[in-house]
Amino acid sequence: MSSLTDSVNPWLVAVVLNTILLGLAWIAPKKLLTPAGLFHAWFLAILIWVTLGWQGYAVVMFYFLVGSGVTRIGMAQKEAEGIAEKRSGARGPENVWGSALTGALCALGVGMINSGFIVPSPQFLMPNPQSLLLLAYVASFSTKLADTTASEVGKAYGKSTFLITTLQPVPRGTEGAVSLEGTLAGIVASVAIAFVGWGVGLIDLLGVAWCVLAAFIATNLESVIGATLQSKYTWLTNEVVNIFNTLIGAIASVLLAWTWISFIK
Repeated sequence: MSSLTDSVNPWLVAVVLNTILLGLAWIAPKKLLTPAGLFHAWFLAILIWVTLGWQGYAVVMFYFLVGSGVTRIGMAQKEAEGIAEKRSGARGPENVWGSALTGALCALGVGMINSGFIVPSPQFLMPNPQSLLLLAYVASFSTKLADTTASEVGKAYGKSTFLITTLQPVPRGTEGAVSLEGTLAGIVASVAIAFVGWGVGLIDLLGVAWCVLAAFIATNLESVIGATLQSKYTWLTNEVVNIFNTLIGAIASVLLAWTWISFIK
């Protein structure tokens, strides 16, 4: 597949492919994105294809499809309880960038280095910055899928939910609440998407471990933010928290990998 796409202008492939997919999504009976969300997702997908090729595209598509699927788990029950995602899970621009801004910046960094626009100096502290940015890219989506899955499964099937800061029982859907069912589902989701990243060659098997561990750390820190800060600041919306969540996951994966590299030297 790569030999075919490499022989064609990647911008042309990206625009044609994503315009076709946008058209199909537009006429589909189940709306996974709002009209504005479709346009922003189209732009994001083109950026990912041009900078990371079909490999990076596979990761973001896996996140989008699985994330949209788990959002709809137990939708009727969650809507009745008033804890469902707005618009029955259809994602708008704020959701697109809340989930993917960190990954998009990582992809842009890889593209700029590969194009020669940015040339790391010989004294640059990080070995092979492209590899670390690719790790951060996969980790950001591992983190977001873990967070989405943990939240949605917890709201649908969590038998007991606890506030992460006090471990006191709270209703399902409370900001900062965690459950055993949701936590386990989130771990499974992070493993699955990390293996997608490994399967397409963006990271190695050790990178899978860093992604899963980083996702676990970031998802729990996101719950702490939700429990302690989100209600105090109006600007700290779910989408802003998602950006912090994915950024923490990306940074944690790089620090884990960097620490490991330094340890084995």
